[in-house]
Amino acid sequence: MINLSEDNVILQEFLPLHALNISSVSKNFGSTRALDGVSLKVEAGCVYGLLGPNGSGKSTLMRTVLDLVKPDSGEIQVYGIDVKQQPIEVKRIIGYVPETPRLYEFLTATEYLDFTGDIRSLDAETKRQRIGEFLRALELEGRENEMISGYSQGMKQKVAIIAALLHKPKLLILDEPLNGLDPRAARIVKDLIHKLAGEGVAAVFSTHVLEIAEAICDRIAIMYQGQVLSEGTAAELRGQAGMPGSSLEDVFFKLTGTDDIREIVKELAK
Repeated sequence: MINLSEDNVILQEFLPLHALNISSVSKNFGSTRALDGVSLKVEAGCVYGLLGPNGSGKSTLMRTVLDLVKPDSGEIQVYGIDVKQQPIEVKRIIGYVPETPRLYEFLTATEYLDFTGDIRSLDAETKRQRIGEFLRALELEGRENEMISGYSQGMKQKVAIIAALLHKPKLLILDEPLNGLDPRAARIVKDLIHKLAGEGVAAVFSTHVLEIAEAICDRIAIMYQGQVLSEGTAAELRGQAGMPGSSLEDVFFKLTGTDDIREIVKELAK
């Protein structure tokens, strides 16, 4: 049984209410405005979804939180810690699953996770126990001593997820984390995210699948061309779009101005 709650109980008593506070963050890549004055707040215990088409700025925003991308302006705090001033302290309390994990494929899964546990300063027994629990839960047991280079994309994704969770992070940054996962593993990951949220862990969850966002996220920000167009619960987003009772997909298309799908399909079918 995976047990990640030990160090995460009653986090709210010891940490600021906002796990993540992004204020007026902008980023240019040459002439491309990747982020344009983005502001949002994520409370402890909240699963916060980022929705948007390709190029909307979701991944760039996540990387600014991790200090992998330096914003041109604006401020980011993780549990009150300034990312620009104390990046190492921030990284200690974050778990990150990138959209396309880059693992050390010349290692076995056991070797890679053991290395990750060492970086995260886990003691030998804790590291052994947690790695074993995750390998069993995600059905990698029996394959853990094979080279990662021989793994399927889904298996590599499982290793990346385990590496992100080993150290009991207080904030999860998850960029399309369910990519390539089989239904059982995807359900375990979704349920685990909810369980951790109940213990005060915050998660920022980027996905292209609107049904997943609605099912798993407490609040959702719809991003388009580097800006947050709308933010709130699924019900609040429907209200803001003036579309009560509509699907989140229809709300998304209306808010992003891409609701001409039928005409496009009609043209393509000619």
